[in-house]
Amino acid sequence: MNPKLIVLNKLRNKESVIATFSVLRGVRNAQVLAHSGVDAVVIDCEHGHIGDADMHDMVAAVSGSGVSPIIRIRSADPETIKRALDTGTHGVLVPMVSTANEARDIVHQSKFPPLGVRGQGGPFTCFEHGLSTPADYVRAANDSVLLMMQIETREGLQNIEEICQVDGVDLVLIGPNDLALALMGRHPARPDDVDYFNAIEKIRSTGERYGKKTGIVVVDGETAQKALEKYDFVILSNEVRALQAWYKTELAVARS
Repeated sequence: MNPKLIVLNKLRNKESVIATFSVLRGVRNAQVLAHSGVDAVVIDCEHGHIGDADMHDMVAAVSGSGVSPIIRIRSADPETIKRALDTGTHGVLVPMVSTANEARDIVHQSKFPPLGVRGQGGPFTCFEHGLSTPADYVRAANDSVLLMMQIETREGLQNIEEICQVDGVDLVLIGPNDLALALMGRHPARPDDVDYFNAIEKIRSTGERYGKKTGIVVVDGETAQKALEKYDFVILSNEVRALQAWYKTELAVARS
């Protein structure tokens, strides 16, 4: 067991993981989040204000702070997957996975031979895994880098059985906002949206049935507490939402 790989170790020990999204670029921002008490910082290159160089710097800052960096990539094309993996990230979260073929291709691009076609050459990967050389990383990576598929489309829901049977998929994560938009054409869901909540449970239970870890995104601590009773990996909001909430609350007090 590699003590550097916080999330992997917790999941293998059947312990729950709490993470948060980072949508603002910057080393100090990443360090602040990493020192908040979370197990992982998910560096959001899909929706966040984060470029390629920022991604590299933030992975190093998070890993150096003693928690796991995870990257949510913007798309599943081979170059994007390769660039994310070459930062030394402890895991990759892929949005909008809708079919088993998509999931298989992601695994194929993410694994070194003989399991896939990932190219060796990243000089930084070993640092973030606490290893001495890139060769050490290559020997370990196929078994230590987490591959997470985000299920948030109508097609992904329909194909969840097949997606969960793909070897190499470690975790299926529910994207509740986009799933609500896909199923009902609106966000957020209402308490009486039975089909939506049934869809969420279908994804979770199917992942569990096929031995995959499951995760979900939540907006506050109370919801996170409930989610941790059922899910292995819970992403608690992001720093922009937290900043806005704190200032709104304190400014209301100041101006009262």
